Amino acid sequence: MATKAKKQADKVEAPAKEAAAITSIKGFDHEFKCRGFQFEVGKTYEVKGDVKACRNGFHAVSMDAPLHVWDFYPIIDDEGRLTRYAITEQTGATDEEKTEKGTKIASASISIKMELSLPEFIRKAVERIVDLTRGKTADAAGYSAQIGSSGYYARIGSSGCSAQIGSSGYYARIGSSGDYAQIGSSGDYAQIGSSGDYAQIGSSGDSAQIGSSGYYARIGSSGCSAQIGSSGDYARIGSSGDSAQIGSSGDYARIGSSGDSAQIGSSGDSAQIGSSGYYARIGSSGCSAQIGSSGYYAQIGSSGDYAQIGSSGDSARINSTGRDAVIASAGPGTTASGIDGAWVSLAEFIDGKCVGFATGCIGKDGLKPNTAYRALGGKLVEVE
Repeated sequence: MATKAKKQADKVEAPAKEAAAITSIKGFDHEFKCRGFQFEVGKTYEVKGDVKACRNGFHAVSMDAPLHVWDFYPIIDDEGRLTRYAITEQTGATDEEKTEKGTKIASASISIKMELSLPEFIRKAVERIVDLTRGKTADAAGYSAQIGSSGYYARIGSSGCSAQIGSSGYYARIGSSGDYAQIGSSGDYAQIGSSGDYAQIGSSGDSAQIGSSGYYARIGSSGCSAQIGSSGDYARIGSSGDSAQIGSSGDYARIGSSGDSAQIGSSGDSAQIGSSGYYARIGSSGCSAQIGSSGYYAQIGSSGDYAQIGSSGDSARINSTGRDAVIASAGPGTTASGIDGAWVSLAEFIDGKCVGFATGCIGKDGLKPNTAYRALGGKLVEVE
C-alpha cells in the first residue's frame, strides 16, 4: 500500500507535526514489508514529494473499516504465508481514496505503533463495527443503515446496501441481503448470514456460524469452533481460532487459518489455502489450487488438476489425485502420494537435520501411483 516508498523514504526519529495524527491499520507481507520496503515496529518514516493516494505516500486503511486491508493484502500470499498487520499513525500531508468498502489513506509520514496478530486484527475489526453501531437504530430496509445491539438473543435483519450492523450479545442472529454490508459480532454463538456482494463480516466470539453467498466477501473470525461457509467467488476468509471449520465453493477463494485443528474444504477453482496451525485437515477438489501448510501433523488432500501443495511442518500427510500436481515438503516425517505425472519432492532428515531432498515423478523410475512415499537415502521409497 506504499508507493515510491522504497526509493524516496527516509527513516526519521519523530513524526511530522503539520497535521493531526490519524490512527489507521496497515497490512504487510510475511516479512513485514510493503511493496518491497522494510518496516519496523516503533519506527517513523517519511516520503518526499506530493502525497497522492495510490501514487505517492505511505498507505494504510481507516479504522472505520479495518477489513478493507484484505482488499490489498489477501490474508495469505500465493505461497500460503499469512499477511501481517499493524496499528499505524499517519501525519503530515494526507490524501484519501474512499469507496463503498472503506477508506485508504496516503500520508507523508507514518509511524508503526504496534503489530497485530491475526486474532488481534479480527477483534479490532469487530470492535470497530460494534462501536460504530452501538445504540443506533435505523430503517433496516434503507441504505446505509446503522444497527447496534448489546443484548442477548438479538434478531437483526437488513436489506439495504451499505448497512453497518454490530452486536455484542450472545446468541445473536444477523442477516443482511444488501451489498457492501459491514457486520461485526463479539458475542458467542452468533449466527450471521449475508447474501449481498462485498460483505465484510467479523466475529470474535466462540462457536460462530457465518455464511455468505455474495461475491468478494471478506470474512474474519478469531473465536474457537467457528463454522464459516462461502459460496461466492473471490471470497477471502481468515480464521485464527482453534477447531475452525471453513468451507468455500466459489472460485478464486483465499483462505487462511492460524488456529489448531482447522478443517478447510474448497471446491472452487484457483483456490489459495494457507494454514499454520497444528493438526490441520485441508481438502480441495477444484483445479489449480495452491495449498500451503506450516503446522505439524497436517493432512492435505487434493483431487483437482494442476494443484500445487507445499508443507513445512512435521509429519504431514499429503495426497493428490489430480493431474499434473506438484508436491513439496520441507518438514521431517512427511509422506506423499499422487497419480501418474505428479512431481514429488520431500526433505530427508537425519538426527533432526535436513540432509537433502528426494525428488521424483510418479509413473517414472518405478514410482507407483496412489502409493505413499517418504524420503530415504536420497530417494523416494514406499511407506511400509
